[in-house]
Amino acid sequence: MQESIISLRGVNKSYGSHQVLSDVNLDIYKGDIFGLIGRNGAGKTTMFKVILGLSDFEKGKLHIGDEKDSLKKGRKKIGFLIGTNFFPYLNAKQNLEYYCRLKGIKNKNKEIKRVLKIVDLYGVKKKFKNYSLGMKQRLGIANALLGNPEILILDEPTNGLDPQGIADIRKLVQRLNEEYGMTIIVSSHILGELQNTAHRFGIVNNGTVQKVITQEDLQSHQNLIQISVDDLDKAKAALIQAGVDIKGESKETMSLEDFYFGIVGGEK
Repeated sequence: MQESIISLRGVNKSYGSHQVLSDVNLDIYKGDIFGLIGRNGAGKTTMFKVILGLSDFEKGKLHIGDEKDSLKKGRKKIGFLIGTNFFPYLNAKQNLEYYCRLKGIKNKNKEIKRVLKIVDLYGVKKKFKNYSLGMKQRLGIANALLGNPEILILDEPTNGLDPQGIADIRKLVQRLNEEYGMTIIVSSHILGELQNTAHRFGIVNNGTVQKVITQEDLQSHQNLIQISVDDLDKAKAALIQAGVDIKGESKETMSLEDFYFGIVGGEK
């Protein structure tokens, strides 16, 4: 049985009379790359804020970390990227020095060098205001990595990036998971890209997790088989019995986008 490192049970959150999360049940397994998908306003960012303690919830249970960990202790194991907030007139090292002080990291030079090497920004001297969007996102991830957290939460890390920037973030997420053993929760509107990154997916709609699926679930939902043959008429009548020579066969599986719209409705 897989070990849950984050568990939500019946979690509810409202802003005034508007209920944003409704009876959310979700398990994030240790070592997961978990993709959280849903339209704007579905509740993804609020769910992240509840997990991080940036927003209170009215009802339900939340546990983070090992069984013996308190919620406060568990949250200390999380690094997160929810937007970027850096000083435009400082470079990467100077910005991270500020956050090291906020986080109480003592050996800041060593730690800053470590995280900047991971995101391939070590030695970059130019100011943050001159960064590309991809560089800004990678610095945001470097900030999330300060203190070497066990869990990483990334809210829309590829939003607005060009294809190269998206590929860079994907490779970085996979590397953090494979080489550093980090559990990663990532949300994205780019479902095709998320399908190439995550192990499991939670479909969020109207403030609740409607479905959790795996890569294996996607592979098992086959929606099309195409076969190339010498004689199409014979193949239709009796493919094998007629001794038709099959020149090629291809199989397509259901995409994450297909699965998502099948759950929540709407048009692609």
